[in-house]
Amino acid sequence: MVSRHTQGCFVTGTDTGVGKTQIACALLRSIGRLGISAVGMKPVAAGGRRVKGVLTNADVVALDKSSRVRAARKLRNPYLLAPAIAPHIAAQEAGITLDIEVLASAFRSLAERAQYIVVEGAGGFRVPLDGQFDLGDLAQRLQLPVVLVVGMRLGCLSHALLTAEAIERRGLTIAGWIANRIDPSMPRYRANVRALQERIAAPMLAEVPHIAATGARRARLDAILDVSTLVSCAPRKAS
Repeated sequence: MVSRHTQGCFVTGTDTGVGKTQIACALLRSIGRLGISAVGMKPVAAGGRRVKGVLTNADVVALDKSSRVRAARKLRNPYLLAPAIAPHIAAQEAGITLDIEVLASAFRSLAERAQYIVVEGAGGFRVPLDGQFDLGDLAQRLQLPVVLVVGMRLGCLSHALLTAEAIERRGLTIAGWIANRIDPSMPRYRANVRALQERIAAPMLAEVPHIAATGARRARLDAILDVSTLVSCAPRKAS
């Protein structure tokens, strides 16, 4: 459960490669500019490369760079798996169990260090952790409001609505959703956005245009992302 001293959100997406990390990093930067100590957490990451003999993951590194709070990697990212495949399969191949209690414990430790935690999932909402639990169970365990990143491309309507339904069935609140235009040539883009606005009972926090240049995309995200609905506390010292 979330500490009474700490706020947070769980960033999920309609699929892998829809911009969750970019959004999570932008949330961290925006919340940090409010004077709130924030840290990013990637409970499980699959896909890494060795840098000076140490396995690293680009998403984990990006979240750390966007965080105001420094914390050990084992807390920010308890499980890092080398193959860029489904995490539970990578864990099985490595002889590792993705323990939901380990993830919850790491979150609690971060809650002692920061006022706000942005937790980024892996892939979609129902990505398995093991034979029993998935990332939806982790979001439920942490009782965090969910930010849904919709990768705007053909087929996204069903993915988005099914994900929203799965979130709500866990008794969780969708704090808002973000339309991320990952396919600039998506036909009837505007009509698709309207369809989601009509069917998702949560505010659209941002509509992100397709921008190829990384620096320009970051600046645009920082300019348009509204975090007012995610943060309800005044800046104060972390407990």
